Order: sequence, then structure tokens, then C-alpha cells
Amino acid sequence: MTQLFTTPARIIVTCNKRLSPYLQMEVEELELPIVRVFSTGVELQGTINDCIKLNLNLRCASQVLYSLKTFSCTGPEDVYKHVSAIAWEKIIPAEGYFSITSNVDHHSIRTPLFANVKVKDAIVDRMRQQTGSRPNSGPELDRTVIHLFWRNEQAELFLDTSGETLAKHGYRKIPGKAPMLEALAAATLLATKWDRKSAFVNPMCGSSTVGIEAALLATDRRPGLFRNNYSFMHLVGFDAGVYTTERRKLFERIKEVPGLKIIASDISADAINVSTINAAAAGVEQYMEFFTGDFEGTPVPGESGVVYFNPEYGERLGVEAELQATYARIGDFMKKKCKGYTGYIFTGNLELAKKIGLKASRRLEFYTSKIDCRLLEYELYAGTKKNVSTEQQT
Repeated sequence: MTQLFTTPARIIVTCNKRLSPYLQMEVEELELPIVRVFSTGVELQGTINDCIKLNLNLRCASQVLYSLKTFSCTGPEDVYKHVSAIAWEKIIPAEGYFSITSNVDHHSIRTPLFANVKVKDAIVDRMRQQTGSRPNSGPELDRTVIHLFWRNEQAELFLDTSGETLAKHGYRKIPGKAPMLEALAAATLLATKWDRKSAFVNPMCGSSTVGIEAALLATDRRPGLFRNNYSFMHLVGFDAGVYTTERRKLFERIKEVPGLKIIASDISADAINVSTINAAAAGVEQYMEFFTGDFEGTPVPGESGVVYFNPEYGERLGVEAELQATYARIGDFMKKKCKGYTGYIFTGNLELAKKIGLKASRRLEFYTSKIDCRLLEYELYAGTKKNVSTEQQT
């Protein structure tokens, strides 16, 4: 364990369901070779120093896990035996703090908390035996984090190099009402055809997560700019110089985009106030123009760009009938005011989407919370081209 930060091992980068194609794009951009892609993440080989780069750069990820050991596991005593065999005194500082997370599916475990306790006890007993003292432990994820993955008779122990989830990007000082998760917003933007130079119009913006993520993407501002604590910092052998170098690269990547316009509107003055605060915290307020009022009054500049709606889905009883009219108005707005643009609607209600009155050119699958969602794409042709033929139900 003396070269923990420079020893290659299996790395699993996790993400929310259906985000892995966009996470794959991000990892490939960092020129780190991918071993496989699965529904909730990607696998690669690398060092903890590579994990530092991943943590600072990825928009769509949740956790970056570095594998310590795989083992056969028939019950809790096997967990204790294999975990206690690891040289934790070379990983966790004696005066440090650690926490345990787990993903367990085994007939001998009724609650993951029991598996967590077994891991904790093994670490504590090992460190007492080797050093005569033990670090503190608890539920906080702001220092060393150990993750146990156990399915059937196979288990794997990881260092969670992230700690707190990467899916929240750290600039959102006030979340607003029912905000979209930052990682999800970023993934939907990576799925669009936006060139990151033309206008981006976001009516019904709420707390402007989508608009802010668009500005961050266009200017290549990475999530690591907004966070200064990760679990890898609390491991024995952490070299602050490596972290400082990677973080400096983030500042060097930032590019200004002259003339970039990201227009966000909402009927709620509170939502616009929250949006303004969050945009300033993200350092992109100079690219954003905010308007308070009904979405039909949102300005649509130029002859091309992207218009992106994330309307309510109507999960509550009695709301859906009211939203039918809203979705029809959204369709009218895109047809009349957004000619030449590409339109996107993110929704968890495909029945309501039929009220838009346009044929989607693409339907991209996403998930939010436990809701099956789609990002619907519409080519909003200028002039008379296909105006009639496209005005049909989704």
C-alpha cells in the first residue's frame, strides 16, 4: 500500500441510470481508456491519481471507486476476515475519520447497516492491533469513505475517492423548487445538438440548473472548480501537488465565448432571484439574461439555436388537465417563435407530450428520481419547409 496513489487497479465510475453513454463521452475526452460501459457507470484501469482527474472533471458521474480487493463471500464472517487482512494503517490516518457505504444483495444480510458494521469492526480491530489506536468513524462522507459491493457469493471492497456525490456540482447555493439534478441536466445537454455558441433559450427555467449547466459546458468550466474537499484527500500518501496541478488545469481550460446568449425565463420572481444567485456562484452570470413572466414572452434571438423546456410532468392528481393546455402552448410557442431552432422538451409524461403537436425527431431515454423520462427533440424548420407535415402528434 506504500504506492497507493500510483498503483493501477480497477476503477468504477458510477452514475445515475441512463447517464452512462454521456459519462463514457466525458471519460474518453480525458483520454482514459474504458474497459466496459454498463447501465449505471463505466469501468477503467487506473491509479488514484487518475481518480483525482476524474473527480475534478466529470459532470455526469456520482462516485469514483478504486478497487482494493475482490473476494468470495458466503456471509458476514467472510467480510470481517477479508477486510481485516488489508493494511488499513497504510490507508487511513491514525487520527483520521472514516465512513462505510455498501451495496449488498445476499441472503445472510437483512440490512446493509449490518454489513457496514462488519467492515467498520474489521478496520478498527486491524488498526488497533497494528498501531495501538483507531480513527473515528461515523456517517459523514467528507473524509475517508470505504465502499462494499456484495452480490451473491462475490464481494469487492473499494475506496470511494469522491465521498459526497459528484452529481451535485456545488455552485447551487439555493436549490429552488423541484430542481433537476446537475448531473442529469449536464447529460441532457450533452445529448442535444447544441453547438455551444448559438443562443440557448430556457423558458420555465426554475432555479436555472439547465441554463447554468449550459453556460458551464460552453465555457468548459468543470465541477472541480466549485469543490475543494474529496475523500482522496484524506488517504495516507495524498500528494497535494498532484491535486493542485489538476485543479490548475481546470482554470486553464476555461474559455470565454463572445456573444454567447443563454436566456432563462420564469413566471416566478423568486425563481429568477434564485437563478441569479446561482449563476453568480457558478461564475457565468455574464452569459445569462433573465426574464420574469409567462414563457410566451421569452425573447428568442437570431435565426438558430436551441430552446429547452423542462415543464411539470403532472404527477399530482388534478394537475394533468391544466398541464394539457400548457403543453399545447409550448408547442405553439416553438412553432411560431422558434423557427430555425432545435427544440427540446424534457418530460416524464409522454401523454402530455402528445399535446405539443409536433413530431419528435429523436426520443432520448433518461430517468429522474424513479420517473421514466424522455428528452424529445424537434426540428423547428424556418419558412415553409415541413411546417405542415411536422404538425402532428408526438
